[in-house]
Amino acid sequence: MTPTSPPDAPRPGLPAKAGSEPTDETLPRPSRRFAWIGTAASVVLFAGSMVFLYFVVSELEWAEVRAAFVAAGAEQLGFALLFVTISYLLLTCYDALALKQLRIKVPYATTALASFTSYAVSFNLGFPLLTGGTVRYWIYAPCGMRAASVASLTVIAGITFWLGMAIVLVWSLLTETSAIAGLTRTGARLVALVGVGCAAALVVYMVWVSLERRAVTIQGFRLELPGFRLSLAQSLVGAAEVCAAAAVLYVLLPAGHGMTFEIFLAIYVVAVMLGIASHAPGGLGVFEATILIALSHLPGEQVVGALLLFRIVYYFLPFLVALALLGAYEITRRIKALRNVLTPKEPLP
Repeated sequence: MTPTSPPDAPRPGLPAKAGSEPTDETLPRPSRRFAWIGTAASVVLFAGSMVFLYFVVSELEWAEVRAAFVAAGAEQLGFALLFVTISYLLLTCYDALALKQLRIKVPYATTALASFTSYAVSFNLGFPLLTGGTVRYWIYAPCGMRAASVASLTVIAGITFWLGMAIVLVWSLLTETSAIAGLTRTGARLVALVGVGCAAALVVYMVWVSLERRAVTIQGFRLELPGFRLSLAQSLVGAAEVCAAAAVLYVLLPAGHGMTFEIFLAIYVVAVMLGIASHAPGGLGVFEATILIALSHLPGEQVVGALLLFRIVYYFLPFLVALALLGAYEITRRIKALRNVLTPKEPLP
């Protein structure tokens, strides 16, 4: 790891200099009184999804669910695994772009291991800042990265994700306005308005970061935001990753669903966003409930079968691979440490 930022420039992830940026101590605190509202909304969203799933599941014919589950052909599974691979490869670019912004050099092999394992673990266990951040620190720390730098990397990677989600949502809403309006039982003007609003917000952000170097202060830590070029790269990588992840479930859906990929992308993005808002691991329950509501015109058993396969190939299998890689990584580290201890040092002349 070789930091290359100017010596007198504020280092990303370090405490902000007094008087230069507001710190956590100087930020207004009244808004914290209302922090419980977000928590309450998450609980209500999760509980409502569980109630909905309970009623849906109670009406399912499980023999048909099993038939739909095992009916997936080799071609479907092959494409699903291909898109899973593409998605996780693109996720490694999240970390690579963040490291570029932080002006830290790390071998791509280390970046790929840290990114893949941290996402695979946090997707399944939830609490990404804790679980994913711990895995990242475990792998990046031997390269000389401090906890603050790892936290900054995690935030920048999150920006990549949200920029990608925004681009995909705008594209879907503006290219399939009428179809999405019919699917959501809303007016086409409302769908178009939401799409234009998201597009405007995205443009404003891009212009904002392109005019000058921007920074935000998060709980006393100053984080420099990526400029226009890096933000554009984040947007494209994030959008490609979201499309790849959505394609996993799309190819597993029952034949004859009659939806274009653009329409399904909008459904997928909304389901993911609601899953994130619920704070459930991997959006478990909330994601499924949203997909089932959006695809209510399809047989529920077939959609549930596709969702179960999606959970297995996109979440569970990468999780198993990540655990194996982390085990191998730790064993390799211990063997190297043991060799260093056992290797006799040459006596000084």
